[in-house]
Amino acid sequence: MDAFLLKKDYLLLYILLSAVYLSGLWIPLMENDSAQHATMAMRMYLENDFLNIYKAGQDYLDKPHMHFWLAALSFKIFGISHWAYRIPALLFTVLGAYSCNRLAKEFYGDKASHIASLAFLSAQAIFLANHDVRTDAVLTGATIFGMWQLVLYINYSKLINAILGSIGVAIAFSTKGQLGVFVAGVCILSYLIYSRSWKVIWSWKTVVGIMAFICAILPVLYAYYMQFDLHPEKIINGQSNISGIKFILWDQSFNRLTAAGFEETSPDYFFFFHTVLWAFLPWSLIAYLALFSKINQLWRLKFKFRSGVEILTSVGFLLVMVVISFSKFKLPHYLNSLLPVLSVLIGGYIIQLYENNKLKIVGIILKAQYIILIAGSILVLFLIFWAFSMPHVGIILCYLLLFAGLCYIITSEMHSVRRLLMISVYFMIFINFCLNTQFYPRLLLYQAGNNVAKIITTEKIELDKVFMVKGRPSWSLDFYTKRITPTIDINEVSEKIPNDSWLFIYEDHMEVLQQNNIKWSNRYEINHHRITRLSLDFLNPNTRDSILQKAFLLQIKKD
Repeated sequence: MDAFLLKKDYLLLYILLSAVYLSGLWIPLMENDSAQHATMAMRMYLENDFLNIYKAGQDYLDKPHMHFWLAALSFKIFGISHWAYRIPALLFTVLGAYSCNRLAKEFYGDKASHIASLAFLSAQAIFLANHDVRTDAVLTGATIFGMWQLVLYINYSKLINAILGSIGVAIAFSTKGQLGVFVAGVCILSYLIYSRSWKVIWSWKTVVGIMAFICAILPVLYAYYMQFDLHPEKIINGQSNISGIKFILWDQSFNRLTAAGFEETSPDYFFFFHTVLWAFLPWSLIAYLALFSKINQLWRLKFKFRSGVEILTSVGFLLVMVVISFSKFKLPHYLNSLLPVLSVLIGGYIIQLYENNKLKIVGIILKAQYIILIAGSILVLFLIFWAFSMPHVGIILCYLLLFAGLCYIITSEMHSVRRLLMISVYFMIFINFCLNTQFYPRLLLYQAGNNVAKIITTEKIELDKVFMVKGRPSWSLDFYTKRITPTIDINEVSEKIPNDSWLFIYEDHMEVLQQNNIKWSNRYEINHHRITRLSLDFLNPNTRDSILQKAFLLQIKKD
């Protein structure tokens, strides 16, 4: 009986995973970050200005350019759409999966390779990063690609690996600053120290690799220099004489560590350790068991070098986790660039369980996965059939087919290791296909901006006559009307807005308009909720109306 995935198994899983990721391309963009980033990239494309980053017309000094450049390039090729915006993220996720596969093969052999790539592709946070697209998908793919290539360079001293590894890390830097460099640097340094491959440090090829890194980050440094260093008169967060180069090389990461310029999010030093539990579903339990096993092995070896043992995926991972846990500004997606590392670790751990005949542990893990499966299925069925209206009959048939496949895996005769792998990946395919085709699209019916854009298109309202209130941007309205909507101060509507123009507002603005005796001839009312902040009251159809806000599209009428 085959213990590991057969060729037909992983081909089927890759095909089904592809279907899930492709279904995520068609979900409308969520506010804030995803729709915001898409709108910022759209401005680059529309104005053919790739040097400057603006947010709501203001200089943007936070995340660097690469993510926005890639999205703007995608718009140039495919036109402005939510699926075009997601294409770079999807491509870098494929690159990340391939890099996981190759790195696992390098460390643990062929059998571990597909385990690692399937674990990465089926992790919940990776699914999320491909439809709620921010900078993380590009960062994650570039970081693990850089690590894989640098491991090959350490092992085989080939110049091409030094160059490619450096370029991968440079893309990570150009996407989110020092985070990708730090993750790759700590993991590679731990691998280098343990393997005692000191000769690569003094090689001329290393110098070439460093030069490749510097050359690859020059476009971002140049863009920052042109937007900020050349304009000391610009006021950013109340300060002038801002250096964009200094910001991206130093201030950005350390500001987040100290929460300077940000609201402190979580004082919990274990925040990232328990975030792994959901972000790396369904592999989180296995990941922690693998970490414990690896650290125990190293302890017994007294951390002495042994051929065939690596510490990149264990010690490297833990060192990064400890450091970022001291950050005062924490968000769950900061973990994403570490998930490929855990995926490679899992590949090696499952191979180790089989080779050491520890099938009892496999059985225990399998039972735990069944519990997660049952709980997850109940939750998803709750979200799909209770929280929102019934899906289309065709979609329900797809769900039934996927569920039948899940039942087949559970009941058919197969080795426990193979069953563990099949059921874990297949379960996440089932869950996320349901979410992508029913839950998220229904959720976005309550995001006002994209629904107002539909009204504008359907009613053939002239875009030049549409305004929104200053200080309350709707990124989805901008994106789905394919323009940066002009803004106007709510107290200056009567003086500055032309007659018969349309104004998009939220309900808290309505009182101000009435106080200023503003009248309108046409009105569209739209339900609105901050859909990235869900609550039970919102999900419950019986209480949803009580917490919904209203948004309005008003045609202003002047006497």
